[in-house]
Amino acid sequence: MEAQKMRETELLFIPFPAVAHLIPVVESAKLLIKRDHRLSITVLIMKLPMDTGVANYTQSLQRDATDRMKFVELPQDDSIFKLVCESPAAFLSAFITSQIAHVRDVVADIVTRSDSTRLAGIVIDMLNTAMIDVANEFGVPTYVFYISSAAFLGLTFYLQSLSDDHGQDITEYKDTEANLSVPCFLNPVPAKFLPSVVLDKEGGASTILSIARRLRETKGIILNTLLELETHAVMTLTDGKNPPVYSVGPVLNITGGEGATDNQNSDNPVITWLDDQPPSSVVFLCFGSLGSFDADQVKEIARALERSGHRFLWSLRRPPPPEKRALAGEYENPEEVLPEGFLERTEGIGKVVGWAPQAAVLSHSAVGGFVSHCGWNSILESLWYGVPMATWPMFGDQQVLAFEMVKELELAVEIKMDFRKDFLTTNSAVIAVTAEEIECGIRCLMDGGSEIRKKVKEMKEKTRKALVEGGSSYAAVGRLIEDIMNNSPE
Repeated sequence: MEAQKMRETELLFIPFPAVAHLIPVVESAKLLIKRDHRLSITVLIMKLPMDTGVANYTQSLQRDATDRMKFVELPQDDSIFKLVCESPAAFLSAFITSQIAHVRDVVADIVTRSDSTRLAGIVIDMLNTAMIDVANEFGVPTYVFYISSAAFLGLTFYLQSLSDDHGQDITEYKDTEANLSVPCFLNPVPAKFLPSVVLDKEGGASTILSIARRLRETKGIILNTLLELETHAVMTLTDGKNPPVYSVGPVLNITGGEGATDNQNSDNPVITWLDDQPPSSVVFLCFGSLGSFDADQVKEIARALERSGHRFLWSLRRPPPPEKRALAGEYENPEEVLPEGFLERTEGIGKVVGWAPQAAVLSHSAVGGFVSHCGWNSILESLWYGVPMATWPMFGDQQVLAFEMVKELELAVEIKMDFRKDFLTTNSAVIAVTAEEIECGIRCLMDGGSEIRKKVKEMKEKTRKALVEGGSSYAAVGRLIEDIMNNSPE
């Protein structure tokens, strides 16, 4: 009995190797070991056979490694790369399957050290549900870290129920004007906002439904949200039909943001430029690591910015070559896609850059609005810093998240909610957003007296309070740790 008490309690985290997935998963792992000294965590780093921006981040992780938190890189399988273009759904399945044997080896190694280490559970990414089989093989509980909103999780469960319990083909919602009565939403959800993969008859829909089924098998779902933000959605998920949910967010990596040292930001020309701008005067346009536009759309954005008259900071990214599935890149000369004379005419009020340090920018007092692709991490950052958003989603869950922010929570204004530019789909039709639409959205966003601006400031305070002792997310972390300890095999 005494030897059992002395054993270290270990968790194995398996994030999907994309920056938007990896960062919140790692930050949640740090949160757990900070809260409970009994825990140690091993994070397995998988490698995609393409540039997803993970390499630079994983190098920094090794510097963060401690006795209680370590990072193990798994071998890369380049043979499945051809599937990226042939079938994104098949590629995802093949990639995860290729990693199962490596994960099994790691789990077996931990289990063989059972005299000194107790494997209390495996925390998987929402896309890594095949790893549940490995956990079951060793009799270990599985938890999932869900990187999107509680409402989107509820939507996924709803679609799975339509298919399994009511025999409905959800792909038939493609190109319809139907509205869905989703329990976790107070407002009907237009089918046109559903992710393209959900409407894909070539395997995408079946993949999403399979993921939803497997999520229901887990011991718990860790949500990167807070109860005060998604009250209705979170409460709907706790109806007894689903695994327990733990709203532990916002879980963010805000290095270089609020609270950063002067040395971290002093040499950054973007921050230096912002230092010279009036408070809340700058609209920041940034569309994530995958966000880019063709030349015609870039010109529409430029015209809108110039006509709006607002100060702006624009993270302008070059699309990757059509034959590659990679991150957006840098323009050597942005003038090649911008309207002639644009940089000269806006020199006094605007700045066009490539990559921008998003957290540091959003935390700056000069920034008064954020035009975003509506990735969940970006949404949480905007709320953390109290910066109102204008929505311009591109792919995946982003159209639904834009709808949630604009219509459901009334915490953002709309530029476009049905714009669609899928990262892994070459034949997707891109609906152009006109300069008039963009200008209208920016003017509405930068209205200093708007009700949305007030609500966002209030939510900023709620996000801060949720994480400290006595807050809802602080309590959820405590419940999660307690359940992990109680569910862990002896």
